[in-house]
Amino acid sequence: MRGTACVRCFDPTAEMSPPTLKAATRGSPLALRQTGIVTGLAADAVGLRIEPLIVSTSGDRRSSTPIHEMGGKGVFVKEVQDAVLSGRADLAVHSAKDLPAVTPEGLIMAAVPERGDPRDALVGCRLADLRHGATVGTGSVRRRAQLAWMRPDLCFAELRGNIATRLDKAGDFDAIVVAAVALQRLSIDRYDLHVLAEDEFVPQVGQGAIAVECRADDHRLAEALRAVQHEPSRRAVDAERAFLAELGGDCTVPAGAHACVSGQHLELSAILTSLDGSTLLRETQRGPDPAALGRLTARRLLDDRGGRALLEAR
Repeated sequence: MRGTACVRCFDPTAEMSPPTLKAATRGSPLALRQTGIVTGLAADAVGLRIEPLIVSTSGDRRSSTPIHEMGGKGVFVKEVQDAVLSGRADLAVHSAKDLPAVTPEGLIMAAVPERGDPRDALVGCRLADLRHGATVGTGSVRRRAQLAWMRPDLCFAELRGNIATRLDKAGDFDAIVVAAVALQRLSIDRYDLHVLAEDEFVPQVGQGAIAVECRADDHRLAEALRAVQHEPSRRAVDAERAFLAELGGDCTVPAGAHACVSGQHLELSAILTSLDGSTLLRETQRGPDPAALGRLTARRLLDDRGGRALLEAR
């Protein structure tokens, strides 16, 4: 089923007013802010008119269930993607970190705008200042494992919900972990924040980036959406996603990756850890091709650093 988009709307010489496209998105303040970013960029670049179509996801509805118990990646995006595939929406706007490593058949990642801050941040206390045996709130196995590697004395408790919900509960813990970009995009600056350097505390694949999807056969819309793409950010996200795809992982696997672009080359740093953080494997590779670099980095971790045995031990 085709969506409401009409490629005539991309022609600035058309006499009729262009139709308004629908962008499927979650309904959280952060998701709506990110959709607003894409909407503004598309309007400025090629005159697209876009309005949000709020979609409820299983991850939002089951807010008390740990993400890894719901099957990992996809719990915040499947229903949003289905809205595009069914034609209820023309495009979808996601946090790139929520996307499975492989795009579903019938969709393409049409654009990645300029990436925001990819780093994680502690709210409430600096890592070095946390008391012995302090409790940190986070629902991410990657965050727990890396913090346990750095501070084996720490304890962890489940914390889920949108940014406002987690911040409201911050006082129940010695510290909580959030994506720094979420606070920045929502202009929240009233909390004591300790940003963790990405070379020491490796982010989730795609963290800080926004991903825009549309139907694979909607070629004119895909071409129009390229106007909002930031090519270095796209190359970095492609490398990180290729790493995760080769690893065969999702957010139930404590793995992270962060790519930096320098000219024609990228540098990809990645980790794979045990669930308890007692073992942490690192690998860094450089290369010009994002997909090849991601696959190579994953294979080095799996085959040369002991990652395959680590995954089998789970």
